[in-house]
Amino acid sequence: MIRAADVTAKFVLVWLLVGALIDPDTAHLRDKAAEARAIGYPLLAFTVPAIWLLWWKDRASFPWLADLMVTITCFSDILGNRMDLYDTIVWFDDWMHFMNTGLLAGAVILLTLHNSSGLLRCLERALAVGATAAILWELGEYVAFIRGGTEREFAYTDTLGDLALGTLGSVVAAVVIYVLWRLRRLASAAPQLELPVPVERA
Repeated sequence: MIRAADVTAKFVLVWLLVGALIDPDTAHLRDKAAEARAIGYPLLAFTVPAIWLLWWKDRASFPWLADLMVTITCFSDILGNRMDLYDTIVWFDDWMHFMNTGLLAGAVILLTLHNSSGLLRCLERALAVGATAAILWELGEYVAFIRGGTEREFAYTDTLGDLALGTLGSVVAAVVIYVLWRLRRLASAAPQLELPVPVERA
């Protein structure tokens, strides 16, 4: 199911990006850096497959879950714009910053840390990735469509909120992954109950 969802999300992402380039108005991406998204999102969505093919193929199976988490960050943003959710649902933009930054941080944790890693190690990795990603995104937004647009009046407050939500999403992702890893270790270490073997009577 994860593999099917990952492949489907990548296909639909490319399809939506082509549509956004052809008709930015229908995609609700007019003056929202449709061209930059059309270049950056495929690069990000296919980063994990490229790295796996070049360096990890002989050492590990393909990380479908981590790849899906990265793909969702691109797919959900394009789909949200296509459905005009950013302009019709007040909290949708906040949710995207929280969820997508958390997904990116979680994907990096899955790709770079062993499942025996402690909570502090997971938090350190999540904050390094999540805070950096949040800052880069806000810089990209400013250059792409805030610097010369009407959003400059409230951009400072919005930026601070987005950075806080992205960082919080990264922390939540780290805690969730650590807890799941911990539960898995406890389950594997638990003694297995042996059922009595029935004795046949002569």
